[in-house]
Amino acid sequence: MNKSRCYIVLLHYPVYNKQMQIISTSVTNLDIHDISRIARTYDMEGFFIVHPHPEQQRLVRDIIDYWTEGFGGQYNPDRQEALKLLRLMPSMEEVVDFVSETHGKKPKCIATDARAYPEAIKYADMKKLLSQAEDETVYLLLLGTGWGLEENFIKNCDYILEPVEYNRLYNHLSVRSAAAVITDRLFGEF
Repeated sequence: MNKSRCYIVLLHYPVYNKQMQIISTSVTNLDIHDISRIARTYDMEGFFIVHPHPEQQRLVRDIIDYWTEGFGGQYNPDRQEALKLLRLMPSMEEVVDFVSETHGKKPKCIATDARAYPEAIKYADMKKLLSQAEDETVYLLLLGTGWGLEENFIKNCDYILEPVEYNRLYNHLSVRSAAAVITDRLFGEF
């Protein structure tokens, strides 16, 4: 399979808590490992974690260093390979600036959410758009932690992807599970 022109971006801000207040969530060790592995498996351009708070950034850097430069990288080279795709950024603006500078053009943002939006694009249509060989557009697949990305943030994206399974009575996948499902639907072979 060809390398995609897409990065996964895990945002810890601006997201909602259970009371639908805008907050910053804490970093989860499993998200770091599992989403890095998803990005590597599906040949993504890379994986960004976005967190505005220095103490949470320090935690992410410590985890990355252990698994890329420390004993963890020697013990598990596969994990090291996946985590080398990960970059930590304090804001979404810095992600866009980095990708724009790297590729020479501003990326298109694809928001994901468990809530349904009337303007949402279907997976089949997004997959077709992403696979167009003549299109050199770079994409950012945005995933929110907590109770999802803030609504105005989502509405300012270029695309809003339909929810994974919004008609279910229970609809609260972990972000790493949602990342796996969404990435496979968009970049899998079927």
